[in-house]
Amino acid sequence: MNIISVLSILGNLLVLIIAFKRSSRMKPPELLIVNLAVTDLGAAVSMYPLAIASAWSHRWLGGDVTCIYYGLAGFFFGIASIMNLTVLAIVRFVVSLNLQPTKEKISRNKVKVLCLWTWLYALLWALLPVLGWGSYGPEPFGLSCSLAWGQMKHEGFYFVIFIFSFNLIIPSVIIICCYFGIAIKIYYTYKKSMNNSNQIPNYVKIHRRLLIIAVLLSVGFIGSWTPYGLISLWSVLRDGSTIPPEVSLLPCMFAKSSTVYNPMIYFIFSQSFSKEVKRCWLCLGSNPCQVSNSIKDNSIYLVSAGMKPRVDVRSTLHETTTETLD
Repeated sequence: MNIISVLSILGNLLVLIIAFKRSSRMKPPELLIVNLAVTDLGAAVSMYPLAIASAWSHRWLGGDVTCIYYGLAGFFFGIASIMNLTVLAIVRFVVSLNLQPTKEKISRNKVKVLCLWTWLYALLWALLPVLGWGSYGPEPFGLSCSLAWGQMKHEGFYFVIFIFSFNLIIPSVIIICCYFGIAIKIYYTYKKSMNNSNQIPNYVKIHRRLLIIAVLLSVGFIGSWTPYGLISLWSVLRDGSTIPPEVSLLPCMFAKSSTVYNPMIYFIFSQSFSKEVKRCWLCLGSNPCQVSNSIKDNSIYLVSAGMKPRVDVRSTLHETTTETLD
């Protein structure tokens, strides 16, 4: 848990620092990635210290009020993250309708509204248990708190159904459909390009890489939370006492690790982001980090790719340096 906390805080904080340094050149859709980093960092800062202290003490250190706070924070940031990923998938799909870059396909104000919507939506769901629909309570292993799944077997059964429907199943279906549609669009654009010139346009390569990154972000989050969701659902539909506390601890830890993956994915698959990280690391403790002013290297994220439509058959190393966002 200590390692997860450190990696999550440092990784997402680094994403926000680099985004701040590039704020004057950020494209509107990049705000969604910044928003996602804020949710992950918020979860790590607001929850992990208390969880670590409780783990070292082998008991929950907070009282009932702290338990409600911890459960509300986990529920709030979790929903905000998956809604952000859902909006990101929709935006990527809209952008992919015309792979060749033209004008901006989504304005900054629209993206700000979408970001605000994810927070308000998550806040509404997180407050419902406090207002009486559902409840928060200790986890079976006694080291953290979340929704009191076992107690909602009778009193909050429909709340559980709505949670899984609107905050897991429907968002997952939307994400899958959007990225499947993007993959089909890229495939047919690729086939058409090969038939016409036997060469792959550079913007097709960029969109293909951005699709891979976006899919990995979604798979990382949904894959991390699905085991926890299944265990929780079992506690509601069946007898939760049949699950040993040690077994229920593993899905909870796996779910909390979801805040670590995104910065790692950016570092591995976005060469411009990894360059900025290395640049900041090298200048740490000496001169302030300078952000590249190169037009070809002015983005680090993945929402869209906006570049002049030209054919480029040079190396992947070169094409990665030309990443930009629409």
